[in-house]
Amino acid sequence: MSTATKVMFPRSRYYGKFTPENLMFNSNLQEFSHRVSIICALETGGKLSSQEAYTQIAELWQQLEKSKQNLAI
Repeated sequence: MSTATKVMFPRSRYYGKFTPENLMFNSNLQEFSHRVSIICALETGGKLSSQEAYTQIAELWQQLEKSKQNLAI
């Protein structure tokens, strides 16, 4: 990750019980959060309709749930 990317999109440390699965899910959760914030900004700025924003967030949520199931958390 470049320095500019780290400044613009910082990632939080993981403080929970360390397992590779928990660390991966935390990363997936942070990515979900980042993408939702972008979708919300696009909707607020009029670049996406409310329905399209909802649909995209619902798809991201399904992906996050699937990752949790695949990681057996």
